[in-house]
Amino acid sequence: MSGIIAVYSLVIAVLIAGDMGPPPGQSYSLFNGFMHLACGLSVGLTGLAAGYAIGVVGDMGVRSYMQQSRIFVGMVLILIFGEVLGLYG
Repeated sequence: MSGIIAVYSLVIAVLIAGDMGPPPGQSYSLFNGFMHLACGLSVGLTGLAAGYAIGVVGDMGVRSYMQQSRIFVGMVLILIFGEVLGLYG
């Protein structure tokens, strides 16, 4: 589940790298630099939060699943909610 978060980051990295080359006669402005920094930070930090949430829920879900197998569906739903953090970043 957490592998898709890396794909989100890769897409943003490709978009930023494609926009970095200035057109002829123009320079890379400070505004563009800060805009790209903010984009990278927002995707990176939400990916970090989603990965942490998936790790915590996965750890407790596996431990709970050994006790009671009916918890599996609820665990997957909560993992999906954790993944949404990375999606909205």
